[in-house]
Amino acid sequence: MTAANKNKRFKAKHQRLVLVVVALIALIGAGLLATWALRNQASYFYVPSEMLEAPPAPDRAVRLGGMVQTGSIKTDDDGVTIHFLVGDGKETVPVAFSGIVPALFVEGSGVVAEGHLRRDGTFQADNLLAKHDENYMPRELENMTETEVKQTVAETYQ
Repeated sequence: MTAANKNKRFKAKHQRLVLVVVALIALIGAGLLATWALRNQASYFYVPSEMLEAPPAPDRAVRLGGMVQTGSIKTDDDGVTIHFLVGDGKETVPVAFSGIVPALFVEGSGVVAEGHLRRDGTFQADNLLAKHDENYMPRELENMTETEVKQTVAETYQ
């Protein structure tokens, strides 16, 4: 083997090593960037008893889930802001929300509120997600027979 062939072979190995190192650095950088971006987007889920036991930092985006307490929904004079209590059977947390509430949002129903805990202990909701049970039936289908419901559902998939 000549000296020229040894130099070419060494250079090719060296190039592959550099390529592997650059690829590893790029993967690590992408992973760190994704972790940093998701850290700000992650939203932790709390139930009222957990929120009162170990409250999240004020202004940290979290989700509060539980049942809307019966008799707790109060609407402000502006007609847009509502206040209500969310409970889990052990504790309750006061919630304030400004906006249009979902159609399924009623007293005694499940709700997930996305927002942050204010310094005064009230949960400021930016978004409400109302839950329904397994017996939920859309209003459009309530007065139909089972056959009509199946036909309507089939037509929507065509």
